[in-house]
Amino acid sequence: MTFLVARLRSVALVALIFVSTPVLADENASNPLAAVNNTDVRYQAFDLDGSDRQDAFIDGAFMLRDNLKMKYELHYNSTDVTGTRQTGVEKAMLKAIYFPSEKQLNDTWAVRTAIGLEWTLDLGDTAKGIGSGADTLAPFGGAAFANLKTGLTLIPLLQHFESYNGSTDVRMTAARLIALQPFAEKYWAKLDLVVPYDWHNDTVPATAEIQVGYNVNKQIALYGDVLVGLGKDRSFDKGVGIGLRFKY
Repeated sequence: MTFLVARLRSVALVALIFVSTPVLADENASNPLAAVNNTDVRYQAFDLDGSDRQDAFIDGAFMLRDNLKMKYELHYNSTDVTGTRQTGVEKAMLKAIYFPSEKQLNDTWAVRTAIGLEWTLDLGDTAKGIGSGADTLAPFGGAAFANLKTGLTLIPLLQHFESYNGSTDVRMTAARLIALQPFAEKYWAKLDLVVPYDWHNDTVPATAEIQVGYNVNKQIALYGDVLVGLGKDRSFDKGVGIGLRFKY
């Protein structure tokens, strides 16, 4: 009897460890649906067909609960779109992300679903060419599909933006697909394709971003970005960026 009780305790312990272990292991903060805590210091520069825009910003996230994440951003711009160099704070963003489910589909794939709401507060001055002139709310939904054998993560997302305050009327729906692949032990590559539809202007200002990063250690990572505006409605021609990530 004592032996049977001991065996049952062992089985229960193993089951508890298995259930409490996250399905998506070794997560990368470049995945917006990763359950991680991080703060990134980033800089991006964009070619605007004769003008330029430089964006220095903080981009971070922290877990409020195992299934609830908060992302935040604060952007500062420098641009010459008006003909003279102007600088100023552009916007602040908060995004709440809830993970309704997380499970292993089979021996190869696991999935985490997500829904959330993004709030963007415009802090710029459109007379200086900084800011959008609108505060927006943007609900979204998506999922992260992780390949447990190769480390590849595919993240399809759908988000709708609506303005509720400001001089600019915003109504836009965006489809987004992210592919994230680790390689050579400490490196990763990311492809981020965004295809939005502007309902007011009947335009599709699509963008693509390629990111390559390196994990210096468990707390610090470095990465670089190459960005490209796609199609005739693109909001910029090309851009480059760098980032320093602190993980905790």
